[in-house]
Amino acid sequence: MSNSDKHKKLDKPLFEQLFKTHFVHLCNFAYQFVKDTDSAKDITQKVFINLWENREKIDLQKSIQSYLFTSVRNRCLNYIRDHKKYRSEILDLETHDFEIPFEEDTFALAELKDKVAAALDELPEKCRLVFEMSRFKNMKYKDIAEELAISVKTVEAHMSRALKSLRANLEDYAYILLLIYGWLN
Repeated sequence: MSNSDKHKKLDKPLFEQLFKTHFVHLCNFAYQFVKDTDSAKDITQKVFINLWENREKIDLQKSIQSYLFTSVRNRCLNYIRDHKKYRSEILDLETHDFEIPFEEDTFALAELKDKVAAALDELPEKCRLVFEMSRFKNMKYKDIAEELAISVKTVEAHMSRALKSLRANLEDYAYILLLIYGWLN
């Protein structure tokens, strides 16, 4: 958005431009969370409806793109929490006209993998090893204990410590990690 756009009011032409520019990207972003095309479209559409309904309160000096992505992420997390689908016919713009090529956001996934790797590196060696054997190799605690020549209670203690540390270090990514890997619980 240019400097002259920042001083504009969010009118219908500017809103339509934002919708056409960002809808597909936001749907792809939402899909990363909800893994359902219709839900991703519905969530994104709801964000635009909310933007339009609150256009008088919108500060165009701030990044609209950042606002849109944050809103989509928050709605996705609410969707995941509530298992509700958002449906609305309020927008005049038809969302089915957009061809949405869903692709993984390789930058976001790479960032997430880097964060996970860094958090795992902070764990003590034995603790990290126990976690990796359990979560990445799907080994049972009993099998881990036998392989490492430690007690099952020690394996449990290492897993508890690892999960506590990962929850703290990856707090901002908890919902995503829970969805992708099923851990942090």
